Amino acid sequence: MSLGLRKFALTAHVTCSVGWLGAVGAFFALAIAGLTGHDAQMVRAAYLAMELTAWLVIVPLACAALPSGLVMSLGTEWGLFRHYWVAAKLLITIVATIILLMHLQPIGHVASVVATTTLARGELAGLRMQLVADAGAALVALLAATALSVYKPRGLTAYGRRRQREQLAGVRSERESTTGKPLWVKAAIVVVLALLALLVIRHLGGGPGGH
Repeated sequence: MSLGLRKFALTAHVTCSVGWLGAVGAFFALAIAGLTGHDAQMVRAAYLAMELTAWLVIVPLACAALPSGLVMSLGTEWGLFRHYWVAAKLLITIVATIILLMHLQPIGHVASVVATTTLARGELAGLRMQLVADAGAALVALLAATALSVYKPRGLTAYGRRRQREQLAGVRSERESTTGKPLWVKAAIVVVLALLALLVIRHLGGGPGGH
């Protein structure tokens, strides 16, 4: 990409990604307020605001962050599958987007209930707790994706090493052949991906609240 186009794409991607992170943080705060609040009107307002935040802010930003990230990867030297941190960030973004779309139904269910009646203490407790837990997990995943973007830990995938060999016309130094991910990067990626996998399995199995 040209320098001007690259800056535009980077601005769009950073804006969408950071906006998504901030919106999930606000959603997490609203979920906690709805679960622990004692004032019926505050609880009602929290869940109605959660539905609006999800549909009007989080979904558009998430759907824009993924393609803008793909443009930045494919249009620059980083590539899409050449570096472990890019591949890990892509996987986190895809899984987080899928989980978000799966959450729209339970979010809408709670919002529809509070729109017509007052939630009694303990009513829909499992579903309300699930919204808090999953919003917190999403926040951790997005923070991990942000950290990967900032630190850009070194380490080429097998595909990346093959492309590097091709670009160097078969010349490969001993240092390049032993390039790998630092131990802390491996551990962080494994933990985040394990959490996301558990969330997907949990939702595919029905999850708490029976949605």
